[in-house]
Amino acid sequence: MSAVVTPFPQAQARNAQVGFEREELQRILDLYGRMVAAGEWRDYAMDFGKEAAIFSAFRRTAEHPQARLEKCPALRNRQGMWTLYGEGGQVLKRGHELASVLFPIERRLVKLVAD
Repeated sequence: MSAVVTPFPQAQARNAQVGFEREELQRILDLYGRMVAAGEWRDYAMDFGKEAAIFSAFRRTAEHPQARLEKCPALRNRQGMWTLYGEGGQVLKRGHELASVLFPIERRLVKLVAD
């Protein structure tokens, strides 16, 4: 005699929120750690909503984010679900792949280390 547990799909769909997958979060936090080591960032925040998951990196805690990475799955088939915003809110990069969207920050990190 075995018991079968059936999940309630209505509850899952109603409370669904966008999040980062393990590999995505690992790549983001790896970059964050390197930027902290370079002295560029000191704090971060994550926001998970129904439309998007957002990772914000701050130079100082009380400021606007220096960089904001947004994952919006609804845009997957258009310009890509990843968007990188700069400190002033301008779009720095959009794309389908996380690595290509993070490239502007990684390039800046190489310049910081080289100086």
